[in-house]
Amino acid sequence: MIHGRFQPFHNGHLEYLRGAAERSDEVWIGITNPDPEHIKPEASDPLRHLPESNPFSYAERLLMVKAAAAEVGLEPGAVHVIPFPVNEPELWPAYVPEGVTQYLRLFSAWGGTKLDRLREAGYEVVILDEGAEKEISGADVRAALRDGGDWESLVPPGVARVVRELYDSLNVKPL
Repeated sequence: MIHGRFQPFHNGHLEYLRGAAERSDEVWIGITNPDPEHIKPEASDPLRHLPESNPFSYAERLLMVKAAAAEVGLEPGAVHVIPFPVNEPELWPAYVPEGVTQYLRLFSAWGGTKLDRLREAGYEVVILDEGAEKEISGADVRAALRDGGDWESLVPPGVARVVRELYDSLNVKPL
């Protein structure tokens, strides 16, 4: 299982998904912060709960994740996209099947917080790309969207299509 806010799903997330897919027959993808009313501040990532850090709905992120999974070549039946209330570990058993391996990429203190929580909850955790540097963030993509920059090169083509369609349907410019 991989998980993230995917605000939006970007090329770094695609590498994360590929890493898990290479090691699993099925991939569970948990979209964190699924319910805006349950987003909580996190000391190890103080901006993640802010509305401007979470412009896309769960449903919009679901479409992005499915588009990205198709680009990686994953069969639809091998991909399971679920809400993952990362701030509420007591709810995880209601969403995540028992025995699922959790895959993480560690780039920040927030990654360490998640690692501790996942291990405390009894999950097997595999660290992908240990020692790698984070090359892109959702904040980078959101800034490019807001400022009219080249955001499309920062996301998989299928995600760019989803974002363009979302904004076209609203008849507004991205962020």
